Amino acid sequence: MPVKLAQGMQVDGFTLLAPLHQGGMATLWRVAHPDHPGPLLMKLPRIGYGEAATQIVGFEVERMLMPVLAGPHVPRYVASGDFEDQPWLVMEQLPGETLRPLLEQAPLPAERVATLGALAATALQDLHRQGAVHLDVKPSNLLLRESPGEPPRIVLIDFGLSHHQHLPDLLAEQFHVPIGTAPYIAPEQVLGVRNDPRSDLFALGVTLYHLATGERPFGNPTGEGGLKRRLYRDPPPPRALKPDLPRWLQEIVLRCLEVDPDARYPTAAQLAFDLRHPEQVPLSERAERTRRDGRLAVAKRWLGRYSRERALAAPATQQLAQAPLLMVAIDLKHEDPALCRALHESVQRALQTTPGARLACVTVMRTARIGMDSNLDAAGRNRHVKRLVALRDWVRPLQLDEHRVTFHVLEAHDPAEALVEYARTADVDHILLGARGLTGVRRMLGSVSARVVAEAPCTATVVRVRGESPPQ
Repeated sequence: MPVKLAQGMQVDGFTLLAPLHQGGMATLWRVAHPDHPGPLLMKLPRIGYGEAATQIVGFEVERMLMPVLAGPHVPRYVASGDFEDQPWLVMEQLPGETLRPLLEQAPLPAERVATLGALAATALQDLHRQGAVHLDVKPSNLLLRESPGEPPRIVLIDFGLSHHQHLPDLLAEQFHVPIGTAPYIAPEQVLGVRNDPRSDLFALGVTLYHLATGERPFGNPTGEGGLKRRLYRDPPPPRALKPDLPRWLQEIVLRCLEVDPDARYPTAAQLAFDLRHPEQVPLSERAERTRRDGRLAVAKRWLGRYSRERALAAPATQQLAQAPLLMVAIDLKHEDPALCRALHESVQRALQTTPGARLACVTVMRTARIGMDSNLDAAGRNRHVKRLVALRDWVRPLQLDEHRVTFHVLEAHDPAEALVEYARTADVDHILLGARGLTGVRRMLGSVSARVVAEAPCTATVVRVRGESPPQ
């Protein structure tokens, strides 16, 4: 029999202070320990007679996974063990609310849905970079942290169904049924695939759909038969339920909900990028849908390869490497034809090497450090719009599909600082930028390219014209 817990009890040095939650899967207690300052949370699974074996194994998965995860988007692991046959796990107790209560307020404004979605996608990108796939993304597992003086962020919780590419998959080894939360489970999970990070994007798409429309796209199916309908039946388009929903949001949500993972966003970073730049989302036929697919389309999908077992997907980190977010920084004010050609060639090579890459073309429009600049030039034309047009002209020789490129004019007094901050906010994987020959002043003050390379949160490639001397 599991041990009976009581306030004040000691569990391997942790003092039980107060019960926080008692659910069908686990009990949560607020605890304290002299060697671990700060609010702590102890999780103890229900292990009595008749409890589902999957939840007991899932707790072991979480105990195995949490010590190898780190960063601002997961709770900090503290300790785990067994107390009189009762397993336990201690992690930091985080303030904040999950997104679950927001479902009662749905439909939410499109801008709010996009903001929350971008925060969640950023958290998933961080998790996927660590080689893990969550596989149970839903509003109750997305904790929103909004602390004074800090940017808001989403923290992922409950890793009992997760998969890590370098750890044993205990659930897959012991169970041969679809494992997940029925309204959110991705089609490939129904078929037993548990290593594809795009499964998390599907589940996030379900969450965004619910927040935007007030309805679940697939209802709440029970049984394997209901889950398998997800392999061939598309959901009602969000605009069919909420006609004033922006087309860009329907485009994003329906792309997340594609049956074929290859038709979804390749990475969570690219999804977050679109949610933060809705004005640049390329609209396809998805954005215009007003009804579900007809019988013929459904029959073709039912007969297609996604009604049968799929091969295992690439590991999470390999999937991310196949679809990086590239950023090219362009100095439109001091264009050098030779440097422009060299930068074009470098960008072209990078895109050809990784066909799934996305390109952000960025330029900085300098502003005064003090005071206000006019946004009009001497001829009365908008300077910001002129830069956007110039960026489009710059990228035209690359002949890119519109869904692979976006354009951004940053307004700042410090170009290097603006470029670095943009790369950090957009979760850029690789920066390419040109460097002109150094003058005495630039050598003394430090060039933009040198500062970007030194401060960038990712890899950076500086392109120079052959024969020019590099910075000293």
